[in-house]
Amino acid sequence: MKLSYIISGLLVTSSLFAGTHTGHWGYSGEEGPEHWGNIDPKYAECKLGGSQSPIDINAQNTIKTIGLDAIKFDYKTAATSIVNNGHTVQVNIADGSTITIDDKTFELKQFHFHAPSENHIDGKPFPLEAHFVHVAKDGSLAVVAVLFKDGVENPIISKVWKKMPHKAGKQNEFKLSAAMINKILPLDKTYYRFDGSLTTPPCSEGVRWFVMKNNPEVSAGEVNEFAHIMHHPNNRPIQPTYARKVLQ
Repeated sequence: MKLSYIISGLLVTSSLFAGTHTGHWGYSGEEGPEHWGNIDPKYAECKLGGSQSPIDINAQNTIKTIGLDAIKFDYKTAATSIVNNGHTVQVNIADGSTITIDDKTFELKQFHFHAPSENHIDGKPFPLEAHFVHVAKDGSLAVVAVLFKDGVENPIISKVWKKMPHKAGKQNEFKLSAAMINKILPLDKTYYRFDGSLTTPPCSEGVRWFVMKNNPEVSAGEVNEFAHIMHHPNNRPIQPTYARKVLQ
């Protein structure tokens, strides 16, 4: 099914899961982000696209909007498994959790992590970023991004880290309640909004991005533990904004 391929295949699954090294990408060397558009014709949008993610959100590209709709979060199902695919650590969610925005409902499929952050605020990166990936019935995508700031240990992140596989290609059963998943998000859910893309090949555009303005804390130890498991930074560099505007 095409939809499941987008979620499990293109966003996060590496060649370890696909069973082939065709189109294999990474974060350094000849497989690094600057080469993604040349690795496979299917990844051409990585170099040709005009609305790529991540971006730097700053005073030059933001517009204050009156009455920006609140995102209706309805996360009510638990996590089922956790995967290390060599590119990130991904937590898969049972069907039934959603967000509603633009009079459209998107189902939460998974959340995963990048360190350091992919999106920046006023030129500043954050130590960790979580992406909550949602899909509508028509296949359109919405990503809610949470940028974590330096601070005290995050108890929910700590629970996730305790179950994350240490080797690429491994998956563990993982039960994390809906209540705990909700606690990863900040209490104040005001956001920046822009049109963007997947931050991994094939870098498909048309993705609704919602970057939370408020930043939960995470400890340096937790960030270092994730970085150690990944063996490398797993953030795509900032992409040009061009004529895009960020709504807030």
